[in-house]
Amino acid sequence: MTVYVPRPYQRPMTQFMVDNPRVNMYAGMGVGKSPATLEAIAQLFLFGEITRVLVLAPKRVAQSTWPGEVEKFKSSFGHMTYAVAVGDAAARHAAIRSTAQLVFMNYENLTWLVENYGATFNFDMIVCDESSRLSGLRVSLQRSKTGKQFLTGQGGSRAKSLARVALTKTKRFVNLSGTPAANGLEQLWGQAFFLDSGRRLGTSFTAFSHRWFRSVPGSSREQARITPLPYADEQIRAAIKDITMAVEAKDHFDLPPLIENTIYVELPPAARKHYKQIEKEFFTEIQGHAIEAFSAGAKSQKALQLAAGAAYTDDEGSWVSVHDEKLDALGSIVSEAAGMPVLVFYHFKSDLARIRKAFPKAEHLGTNPKTIEAWNAGQIQMLLAHPQSAGHGLSLQHGSNICCFFTTSWSLETDSQAIERLGPTRQAQSGYNRPVFVHRIVAKDTLDEVVVARLKTKASVQDALMAAMKHRQQQDETHIVVK
Repeated sequence: MTVYVPRPYQRPMTQFMVDNPRVNMYAGMGVGKSPATLEAIAQLFLFGEITRVLVLAPKRVAQSTWPGEVEKFKSSFGHMTYAVAVGDAAARHAAIRSTAQLVFMNYENLTWLVENYGATFNFDMIVCDESSRLSGLRVSLQRSKTGKQFLTGQGGSRAKSLARVALTKTKRFVNLSGTPAANGLEQLWGQAFFLDSGRRLGTSFTAFSHRWFRSVPGSSREQARITPLPYADEQIRAAIKDITMAVEAKDHFDLPPLIENTIYVELPPAARKHYKQIEKEFFTEIQGHAIEAFSAGAKSQKALQLAAGAAYTDDEGSWVSVHDEKLDALGSIVSEAAGMPVLVFYHFKSDLARIRKAFPKAEHLGTNPKTIEAWNAGQIQMLLAHPQSAGHGLSLQHGSNICCFFTTSWSLETDSQAIERLGPTRQAQSGYNRPVFVHRIVAKDTLDEVVVARLKTKASVQDALMAAMKHRQQQDETHIVVK
């Protein structure tokens, strides 16, 4: 059993959560926000401020990471009882009905929780790990003629269900995220609404968007999007600065370098022909199979599939191979690694099947925890993972310092989280003084290049937000109290 000994920057994190009932804790990946939060919870239990806490997280994190943190620092947190509300209905009911002080649950079960226990909801504190999952909220808080408040509006069902209890039945609420605005400033409204019912950023998403964004027409009504006005970034940051704290690893660790390497491949003539047909005509024919895209969104997926080397032919998951250029590039990466294991991220199931055929010894990261143990023990030379299954809570840095994106998705959040599974912060914390190599295999003159460029644009927004929040902390030291 290990005693939790906070690093200097973790003490202000804990104090900020203790001093402020409803906060954003934007802590970069790997800085230890989970134990800092558990320490805050322990203090609040001691002070009699709370009686029960619900911790929401991605499934794997709720099931393993949070319980693992309690067990790891059992000498410090072992006095707090916990239950895990993941799995079948019987297991979830048992966890909720238990007397456990901490309940760890995945976001997918939120609607179930509120439907079954909304009337008797007895959690007076909620912690949302990876709170960007609340960004789909699109409700507003209204008041009836009798003065009773009620929610109206649309949006993600999970976030909407949570709003029905979080705003009226909990005294404390913590948003935890290392990537709060990975896909744009519009992600901040849903998270902030849980803290103040819209007082700072607007009582509805419509009010928020009308104030700080402008609408940009798309190819259809469904494709329309919003972009921030020139003054939006500064004003939004100013509006939430009093309830937000930001911490980044690079400010507290001597991190090894992150070396990004783009490996370009050329589509063969036949594959290029199919690619151009999809771009222009939404249709092509490969090996007698009709490949058709019925919308702009579907066309982008077909284009990315063709760039990767395969294309789906129906809705049942059937696909045909188009080229092997990316497989050849992956082979070169493995050769140059000179025996060092390589973590490979893929996007499409066809990618997974083709890579496994080309590299028979490659292992797939599924639900078996022994796979992670074998990887970290150096027993797996190539580990294949989808960014969404390896994006939160996993520590894969012991196995290697090399990762490769066979295909890249549009999401900066999953991209950043995936890299950090073995990224600079985790390497430094584990005592490895070695650079992290991130290879991206990109098909030239395809949508691949657009996706990578878009991720860099999103990253600039994310970096600006975190930098601004830290600058605010430096100016306003009253929010940082060191024990």
